[in-house]
Amino acid sequence: MTTALVRPELLAEHLTARLEVALASHLERAQVWYPHEYVPWGQARDFEELPFDEAQSRLSKEVRASVQLNLLTEDNLPGYHGAISRVMGYTDVWRTWLDRWTAEEGRHAIALRDYLTVTRAVDPVVLEQERMATVSGGFDSGDRDGLRIIAYVSMQELATRVAHRGTGRFSTDPGLDRLLSRISTDENLHMVLYRDLFAAALEVDPVVSMAALLTEVVGFQMPGTGIPNFVRRAAVVARAGIYDLTVHREQVLTPLLRFWEIFERDLPPEAAASRDQLGLVLAEIDRRAERQRSRSA
Repeated sequence: MTTALVRPELLAEHLTARLEVALASHLERAQVWYPHEYVPWGQARDFEELPFDEAQSRLSKEVRASVQLNLLTEDNLPGYHGAISRVMGYTDVWRTWLDRWTAEEGRHAIALRDYLTVTRAVDPVVLEQERMATVSGGFDSGDRDGLRIIAYVSMQELATRVAHRGTGRFSTDPGLDRLLSRISTDENLHMVLYRDLFAAALEVDPVVSMAALLTEVVGFQMPGTGIPNFVRRAAVVARAGIYDLTVHREQVLTPLLRFWEIFERDLPPEAAASRDQLGLVLAEIDRRAERQRSRSA
């Protein structure tokens, strides 16, 4: 683990203690559900008798692009699990949480793949080829330390929830909307846990926490950037307004920064300097989002 930003005692003591509380809360709030109950099995047809044809899908190209990105992101959980466990450790409460988180996220991939296959929304051969390529590529967390990972995953989980929910609403497919709404509920609980951990870090060491947050806001990318055709699909999704810079700013960054009271709390000078830089970064994101909206219009 790199220690440039996070002191070992901060992670070992305060964050681990907070995770114990957050995990207990998560287990109380998490709802049991079963993927098979969200799949319209009666629509299934043998692919040998009726080969796949894109015309069979009732989903728009924008929804197909979005849901395939979302599914392949869920598929890559082994990579995320490994990246976090290497930094945060894989013992005691961290192991319990990471295994539970991975199991819940894996259920999302099961349900999505079954739904898309049964409804012939995507080519199952292409989808499997892309799953193999995505998972084989793994996930590289770079030089992130513990606090940067917690800051990043707080944003990523909320972004995933927003993307799932937006895709369902945009689809006009009641079954897909129902499934993505169910998945979004799980993603929200995951976000809450990581969000609370970062709030705890801010309490203990605002200087290193603000530095970590600034770095992750500046460099934020969804973990699906290694997915085949990611750039093309992400552009299609952005043009549709399902997930673009405006959505990212208004539905991901703004609520998290508000919850953490970033611009309201008293901070020591070094942390305040990071906050000032963050304000400049947000202003630039706003300008880019406005240019994006203008181009779309």
